[in-house]
Amino acid sequence: MNILVTGGAGYIGSMTCKELVKRGHRVFVYDNLTNSKAAHAKWGELIVGDLLEKEKLTQTLQVNKIEAVFHFAALIEVGESAKFPDKFYLNNVVGTANLLEGMLQTKIKHIVFSSSCATYGNAEKNPITEDNSQHPVSVYGQTKLDGEKMIHALATQGKLCGIVLRYFNAAGADVNGEAGECHDPETHLLPLVIRAARDQGFTLKVFGTDYPTADGTCIRDYTHVSDLAVAHANSLEWSIKSKAPFEAFNLGSGKGSSVLEVIRAVETFMGAKVKYEVQVRREGDVEILVADIAKARSLLNWDPKLSNLETVVRTACAWHSQSY
Repeated sequence: MNILVTGGAGYIGSMTCKELVKRGHRVFVYDNLTNSKAAHAKWGELIVGDLLEKEKLTQTLQVNKIEAVFHFAALIEVGESAKFPDKFYLNNVVGTANLLEGMLQTKIKHIVFSSSCATYGNAEKNPITEDNSQHPVSVYGQTKLDGEKMIHALATQGKLCGIVLRYFNAAGADVNGEAGECHDPETHLLPLVIRAARDQGFTLKVFGTDYPTADGTCIRDYTHVSDLAVAHANSLEWSIKSKAPFEAFNLGSGKGSSVLEVIRAVETFMGAKVKYEVQVRREGDVEILVADIAKARSLLNWDPKLSNLETVVRTACAWHSQSY
């Protein structure tokens, strides 16, 4: 199939492109390169463009005879979303609306949407199932939920087939060292912990040690990026085969690790201490987010084989060590 991947030069997007090419698809990467690099679009034909460029976006879908869309392009930093909500709504919500409008105009039926566990907010229970109520506590989470709702509304009208993937904390790097996490500025925990282990002049910030958890720090479900890529490709195949109008899946490891556990794992692998300082909690952070992945295992035939903390840390450390 001819597939458009928005944000395909980014971290998860690029790894999904690799998996799609491996399965014989022709991939077109649509990315504005604001938070990514052209060099990372190595598994697809790069088209530099923005979701807010409606005419260019629709033309890209039409000219390249796109048959399915994977939508990753978004602003993702929770703290920044609290400071610049207008920026997040414009990029994440209006941008998604433009993409969906373009799909309708060019009669493209299939979309796989990169959503987030942030749509759940403070979950009623952990592990979190897909039927958990969705009450985001961050602007970022709300913009992802708005995207879900737009896709669901169109799907219920029979205008498209939408798959929503709510993944938890993407982490790790390609096992062959071909891709890894690289944001500028970097805000994600694992790359920052690795930086602190490699650069003794850098001090990691730990936001909150007063959460009601065993060691007082947040607990997150760290999911290997390669496992996420497989889940995305499986989702499209399942969507086409099942003809389901809309379905949502959690993607995670099913296990949680605290911030301090991640720090200790990196220290063990790198053989170096991580210097950190405790700061107040960040607005929008919740205490525990762990996925129930039974649905994805069953319907998508998905097995997150690499999503254990040891493998996530090992591959991330190896990639950062060779890249910097």
